[in-house]
Amino acid sequence: MEKPLTFRSLNLMACVTTCLPIFLLYVQQSKAADTPCLQPKYQHAAASLLSPKYEKQFRHFHYANPQAPKGGSMRVPQLGTFDNYNSIVEKGRLAAGYEVTGGLIYDALLEKALDEPVSYYGRLAEGVAIAPNYEWIAFKLRSGATWHDGRPITVADVLFTFKMLKEYGSVAIKTALADLQDVLAFGDSEICFVRDIAAELNPSLPFIVGEFSILPEHYWLDKDISKTSIYPPLGSGPYRFLEANLGRKLRYERVADYWGANLPVNKGRYNFDYVEFDYFKDETVMAEAHRSGEFDVREEGVSKAWAKQYDFPAVQVGIFKKELRPLARVEGLWWPIFWNLEHPPLDDIRIREALWLLFDFEWTNRVVFHSFYEPGVSIFQNSPMAHRGLPSEKELALLNPWRGQIPPRVFSEEFRHPPNSGFGTNRENLRRAIDLFDQAGWGIFDGIMRNKKSGETFKLDIIGASYYSIRQSTSLLQNLEAVGIEVNASALEVSNWLHRTRTGKFDGNNLRLEPTYTPGLQLRNWFGSAAADADYGQNWLRLRSPVIDSLINSAITAKSASDLYAATRALDRIIMWNFYLIPLGSQPGFRLVYWDKFGEVPDQHLSRVPFIDAWWWDESKAERVARELATLTD
Repeated sequence: MEKPLTFRSLNLMACVTTCLPIFLLYVQQSKAADTPCLQPKYQHAAASLLSPKYEKQFRHFHYANPQAPKGGSMRVPQLGTFDNYNSIVEKGRLAAGYEVTGGLIYDALLEKALDEPVSYYGRLAEGVAIAPNYEWIAFKLRSGATWHDGRPITVADVLFTFKMLKEYGSVAIKTALADLQDVLAFGDSEICFVRDIAAELNPSLPFIVGEFSILPEHYWLDKDISKTSIYPPLGSGPYRFLEANLGRKLRYERVADYWGANLPVNKGRYNFDYVEFDYFKDETVMAEAHRSGEFDVREEGVSKAWAKQYDFPAVQVGIFKKELRPLARVEGLWWPIFWNLEHPPLDDIRIREALWLLFDFEWTNRVVFHSFYEPGVSIFQNSPMAHRGLPSEKELALLNPWRGQIPPRVFSEEFRHPPNSGFGTNRENLRRAIDLFDQAGWGIFDGIMRNKKSGETFKLDIIGASYYSIRQSTSLLQNLEAVGIEVNASALEVSNWLHRTRTGKFDGNNLRLEPTYTPGLQLRNWFGSAAADADYGQNWLRLRSPVIDSLINSAITAKSASDLYAATRALDRIIMWNFYLIPLGSQPGFRLVYWDKFGEVPDQHLSRVPFIDAWWWDESKAERVARELATLTD
């Protein structure tokens, strides 16, 4: 039974008498006796495995311009609608800007640096301290932080926030905070989050806690935070709510006297006087509205549109920009096809390899995706966690104990897509696939693939959550038909797709694999044996392997970046060479399209494009856009 999470605010004397035994117990159990828990050694930043890039006295992030002018507006689109401003509850459709992490209205304890893999710096917190084995995480709040009504932000607000998140938060929020056992406030400015030591080690916990928006206790005292709200709550962040057309449009204004404007993590950011969100129910209509100047910037989500629909006059004269921005994030794999390993004959590696040979990535990328994607060869693509070349010594130390239980090619070959020209069927791949089917006991009789002993016909049921997920399988479906395999491919309504996915009622399926730089528990949810039997787990492959479980554990317990990379690369090789999935492609970057009215710090390789929070209004560029548009419409 899960232990209840407690929330306590204690004065110094109560802390000595009440908290000291608790902390000494954690210290003893973690063998971290040299860590003075009642006097945490606060640091200006927290990072995972690598040292923070920015020193304690840094003045601003390198991707922010401290001399950026304030003014102008940024208008961005949203798909769908909104009917709720309460960020923590499951119900309703939350208004953009009020997100429980990373919004415009609230502050969090920590701020993530976009030019580092996993580094966080103090925002509401001036210092953070983390126990060696994550038994506890302590924060010291800054003085001078205030809500938009002028009242100070206190440790009581932090206690209130996490109590509400734990009691009324969505399933995702409660899951993220499941490992917390106790939250303790010390005096006026210090607060400590204590991990349940019976829970599995989670190196991401300090950053999860640090990213949550802090909520105002005094505002919610006479309101029901367990329900959705159409009234914008009080905030503390760089923007405040200005006006809205419910469900259609939102407008925020910059807080001129924002308490945190000159913090190093905020200096040169949040430069627009106004930020607007315009909601659309149709992506085609949204694209047309963008071209007509109704809003400023977005990501193009359709490969065909990216390739074909950006040759209009504003692009030709240079006032509308189309740029592919490489990102410093783990791109992973774009909706690979994965197999249900509980369904014979998909439990046979020879069958899975044969199916891999029948998929033509080059043709799919050229015809379906207009040559946008790069070949997907790694779960951790676009990161140092991805395998490359042959296994290193550190990888071999993890792999060698499992020789005989993993494919020999793990040790001798770098994984690649099977060779294809992209123009017509590769007969050699087809021949190799038929040979593998034959070795696995299946042959073609009168044009139909049958089991050579039982006579059973080979059938596959492939499902997807959208038309595109089936369309991207076209080359596979055509080649399956060519070798006599009967296949049913269906694009399902999302709730039906999710039900069938969770209950294993499919043979083939699709899943977006986009790991983080702290992937351990995420990997356990995707590929760990325990998750194969867990309700609402995401091991939809039904993969059960002690080898993979061991490597995931090595990733979770890694004490250095090189240890993590060795574990992820070894895991990567085993998953790929077992052909548990057909990897398809990987995104080469962010498809950015925008009206050229803004300034930004150039040549930054970031984890996202910060057009709302780090760009600024460039008056001369905006005037040029207006002049050229007037010429184009005359």
